[in-house]
Order: sequence, then structure tokens, then C-alpha cells
Amino acid sequence: MSELLPVAVLNATFCATVVDEWLRCGLTDAVIAPGSRSTPLTLALAARSELRTHVVLDERSAGFVALGLGLASGRPALVVTTSGTAAAELHAAVAEANAAGVPLLVCTADRPPELHGVGAPQTIDQTRLFGTAARWFAEPGPPSAEAAGSWRSLAARAWLEATGSRPGPVHLNLAFREPLVGVPGALPPGRVHGRPWHTRLPVDAVLPAATAAELARRWAGADGVLVAGAGVDDVDAVLELGARLGWPVLADPRSGCRVVHPAAVAHADALLRIPAVADALRPSFVVRLGQPPASKVLSTWLAASGAESLLVEEGGAWLDPGHDAAAVVAVPVGAFAHGVTEALVAAALPAAPSPVLARWRALDDTAAGALSGAVADEPAVSEVAVARGVVARAGADAALFVSSSMPVRDVEWFAARAVGPRVLANRGANGIDGVVSTAVGVALSGLPTWLLIGDLALLHDVNGLLGVSSRSVRLRLVVVDNAGGGIFSFLPQARTPGGQVFERFFGTAQDVDVLDVLRSHAIPTAVAATPAELDAGLAGLATATDAVAALVVRTDRAANVVHHDRLHQAVARAVAALSESSGPLVSPGHGLT
Repeated sequence: MSELLPVAVLNATFCATVVDEWLRCGLTDAVIAPGSRSTPLTLALAARSELRTHVVLDERSAGFVALGLGLASGRPALVVTTSGTAAAELHAAVAEANAAGVPLLVCTADRPPELHGVGAPQTIDQTRLFGTAARWFAEPGPPSAEAAGSWRSLAARAWLEATGSRPGPVHLNLAFREPLVGVPGALPPGRVHGRPWHTRLPVDAVLPAATAAELARRWAGADGVLVAGAGVDDVDAVLELGARLGWPVLADPRSGCRVVHPAAVAHADALLRIPAVADALRPSFVVRLGQPPASKVLSTWLAASGAESLLVEEGGAWLDPGHDAAAVVAVPVGAFAHGVTEALVAAALPAAPSPVLARWRALDDTAAGALSGAVADEPAVSEVAVARGVVARAGADAALFVSSSMPVRDVEWFAARAVGPRVLANRGANGIDGVVSTAVGVALSGLPTWLLIGDLALLHDVNGLLGVSSRSVRLRLVVVDNAGGGIFSFLPQARTPGGQVFERFFGTAQDVDVLDVLRSHAIPTAVAATPAELDAGLAGLATATDAVAALVVRTDRAANVVHHDRLHQAVARAVAALSESSGPLVSPGHGLT
């Protein structure tokens, strides 16, 4: 390639090359936040009709839309911004992608070196802008003919770095000199047959036979629990292992394991709030599969159990907030479960005593019945009823994106065992940033998508609604409107100092009418303030033909705390009654009162 090519041609050729290489790697979606300095890359993306492009006006929203696409598909989406603070707006999405292990390609346009440090507009230091949150960073400088031989390698490596054994965000900071509009010349040739420039040879990700045999020998006949979180890639294998060992699978909704199966347990949080149950069910072994559940009650119990803990996560991520993992196993969850099950079968090792799982099963069924009755008996609409209703209505072919704070907890604590929607959430950094936009990204992947969100999280990402009603999606929003941040009412600050000090500094009270907000974005919206209106509203969402539709459910923060307490008390009473009628269900010497 001649080094005398005009700058505009170099810019266009470089961008056309990296886009072509990303298409060879498998790129299907690009999210573009409009801007000037990113023009060469935007035009290269627009020129490829086989690529789906999504224009998002707000850069922070754009980052989370791309995150949602990657979360739903397991494949990186590309997000593009111009330079300056536009690039900085991506930091929250990059942080979440890093913590949650979601593949993401981030391209920030930049001014060339000669415009840095001299007061040029829209110019900040973008070198390693996202710090350690980016899996890999590259800053190739303004395109030059001398570097043309490295362009395809740059793009292919970025893809591989984002999709490694522990996926995550990759940041390319791309400087462009003016003029920014040009026509590409001949591209550097790619590999034959449309292959990517670089590939990663597959690794046989199986549990070593010797390790599987040793674990099977130690676990057979012992008391243990499997804790299944997001990242389970083979639900059947996990449930089979639980049944073979006689261990319960304490199933986070995001795991996919919360189905009707003898080993699946849905209500560990409610049961472990009962001191006698928590004490009596203490295991000898804990196997944590994938990401940690949201339940603090469960995590506290696990940390205090004294059990030997094993963490299984495909990328070997150190997901050990309790600092108690004796070992970390970096293989896919399904391969791990298959390996141990095969070792148990091959050695004809005895299963654990059947009462271990039978006791969990009896207690979980009792809790389920108590919760169903208590929710049905509540005269006012409740946030728990909203969560249970959304899970029931969404359907097995849909995704349910659950906001942080109370929605994700209500789904984890109170949703029943059933074949339901695929449950997703931003539980890497656990923030309420970009919740609407992430759900939009999930919907853009092609999945019918429901979003369960509170009013505060909705307002925090209200720009995610920009243009959503005109997109090719099927998105259903259920907004729990309690005029603030409901989770704070469960914290000690609600009692001490409590009162107006709490409400002002912690209650995050707000008086925006979210109904008006939704309707201002041309989203058909209904309102529910009673149980009957909730049922009718959810049924209406399930059958609506609009691309986007919403239901706002009015609740009260203080009443919500009382209702949660009533539900936990109902479970405790039901478990006590079960113990009285059937004798000690947990273990010899442990009665429940």
C-alpha cells in the first residue's frame, strides 16, 4: 500500500479492513453513538449490509445496549463513540462487562497526538481510559500505510481477547486525522475462505479423570449442597449430579436450574432465615457453580457453615466474596458435573443417604406452599406478587431481565420452581446503571424480552427509552413504582436514624410520574394498583402486539417491608407445623419450633 495515500483514504481503508475482519470473526451487531471523530468507522460499519447497526443517541446507553446484546448471545457486540467525555460515558458498561464476564468490543475515536495537550475540543486522555476493567487495550495511532499489514491482526486479536476463557471488554482507542470522510482503497488481503486472521484452537475442557474420581470418592455418602448461579451451561447435568449425590441444588433463577426436579430447591433464602433450619442443614461440602446468587442470607450461611468449599467457573474467575474456597476449578459447569457423575457411576459409589435431599425437598415444598398462600391472601398489590407474576407470564421462550436492588432479590427469594423465562441481570458490578439499555440490547438480540425494574432504576437510565418504540424488538416493561429506592427501607438506616433523615439521605425519594415518562416515549402503558389490576395488566402485556408496552404497578415502600416480613413468618410457621406433624425433618436431634 502506497504511503502517499491521502489521509481520508487511509482512514477509510483501515476501518473497512477491521470491520471486514470482525465480520470474519463472527460480528453481527454494532451499536453506534453518533459523533464526528468516529466518522470513518461509522461509515465502514454502515457500508456492510450483513451487519446489524443500532444507533443510540446517548453514549452511556449505547454501552449497555451492546452489553445486553453480548449478554444474550454470548458473542461480542461492538460499541462506537466519538472522542472526549463521550468515550468516558462507556465506563459503567465496561465495568459491568468486566465483572460479569460479558464479551464486548469498545472502539473510542480520538484526536491524533498533535492535538493532545493543546486545548483542542473534545480531547481528553483516553489511553487506558477504563483501567483494569478492560481485558486488553490497544492504541495503534492514526492509520498509516506502513502499519497496514497489522490491521487484520489487530481486529482479530481484539475479538479473541474479548472471547477468551473468561470473556470481557476490549478497548481500542482509534485516533483519526482529518479529513474524516473518504472512500476505502484496496484492503489488505485476508485469509482464504473467509477465515479470521487469528483463531484460538479449541481446548478439550473436561474435568481430569483423576480429579473427578477423587471428588466422587470424597463426596459419596457425605452431606453437601450444590449452589447454582449464572454460568450454568448444562442444567440437566447439574440436576443429575445433585440427584446422584443426594445433594440439593440451591438454584439461583439465572442458573436455569429452578425447575420442577427432585434436586432443585427454590426457597433456600426463606428457609435459611429460620435459625433451626440453618443450623440443622449445615453441610460438610459446598460446590458453587458459576456466579454467586444475590441472597445475602444464603451467602452468609455458606460462609459460616465451615464446609469445604469448591468453586467451579469456566474462566477460573475468583468469585469468592466469602474468601472460603478451598479450590477453584476452571472448567465449564456442565463438563464438571458430567465428570463427577461419570466417576460416581464408574466406581459404583453409594449415594448420600436419601434423607438429606428428602428433607430439603420437604422443606422447599412447604415453603412454596406457604408463600403461594400468603401472597394470594394479601389484599393489596405487593412487589413480591409482581415478581412472581412476571416470571409466570413471561413464558419459556422469553428472556426476563431483572433490575438490581429489590427486583432481582424478589425473583430469587420468591419465584417458584417452573420452566420459565431465561433470567438475566447485571450482577457483575450489581449497579442500577444502564438497566433499561441492557434490556433493550437483550431484546435486539431477537429474544422476546420482559424487564422488571423499579422507578428509580428506570429514571437512572431513562435515555435508554430514546427511540425504543421504533426498534425491531418485543419488549415488555413492568415498573414497580414506590417513589424511591425500595431496598433502602430494609437497611438499618431505615430505623436508625429513620424518619426524615432517612427519607432525605437514604430513601432516594422522587416525585416524577413514571407513567408520563413512559408515555412521552410513545410506549403504551397501563397502571395497576390492586391485585386484580396486576393480573389484568400482566395478561395484557403478554398478548400485546406493540413492539414495546409497559405496566406501572403502584406500591408503598413501608408496606413492602411489612409484607416481606409476613412472608418469612408464614414460611417459618409452615415449617414449624411440618416438624410437629412429621417429627424432626432435618437431622436427628434437631427439631423445628
